[in-house]
Amino acid sequence: MGVGMKITLVTVGKVKERYFTEAAAEYIKRISRYAKVELLEVADEKTPDQAAEGEKKRILEKEGERILSRIPPGAFVVALAIEGKMPDSEELAKQMEKWNVGGISHVVFVIGGSLGLSGKVMKRADYALSFSRMTFPHQLMRVILLEQLYRSFTIRNHTPYHK
Repeated sequence: MGVGMKITLVTVGKVKERYFTEAAAEYIKRISRYAKVELLEVADEKTPDQAAEGEKKRILEKEGERILSRIPPGAFVVALAIEGKMPDSEELAKQMEKWNVGGISHVVFVIGGSLGLSGKVMKRADYALSFSRMTFPHQLMRVILLEQLYRSFTIRNHTPYHK
C-alpha cells in the first residue's frame, strides 16, 4: 500500500470537542506517511427527541444526499454500519491490501449521523464495515476508524505501531 492510495472520510456533523479533533488530526498525520487522507464533514440535521418515523426518514435522506454529493464517481465506498462485516485488525489490513492490489486507488469511508445511513447511501456502498454491534458517538467513531486505518498501514508495511 504505497502513498498511491487516497482515503477520504465523509462524516455527518461537526466535531466540537477538542480532544476528539486533536486525536483525529494525530492519526491523519500518521496515516499521511502511507496514503493521502482527507476528512470531509457534511452538515447534520437537528433530530427532535421524539421524532416520528417519517421525520427520521426525511432526516436520513437529507443527510444521505449530502454524503452522496461528496463521493466522487469511481470511488470505492465503505459504509460504517452496525450490520456490516466485523473483521479484526489483521483482516482489515488484508482487505485494504486486496483493494489496493485490485486497482482501487480511492477509498471513501462514510460515517453517518445519530440515525445512521440512508438506504441510498447503503446502496452506493461497496462494502459495509462494523467495528462493533454497539453504537458509538460519531465523534468517537471517527477517531476509532482513523486509528484502525493507521494500524492497518503499519501491519501491511511491517512497521512498528507507534503507541
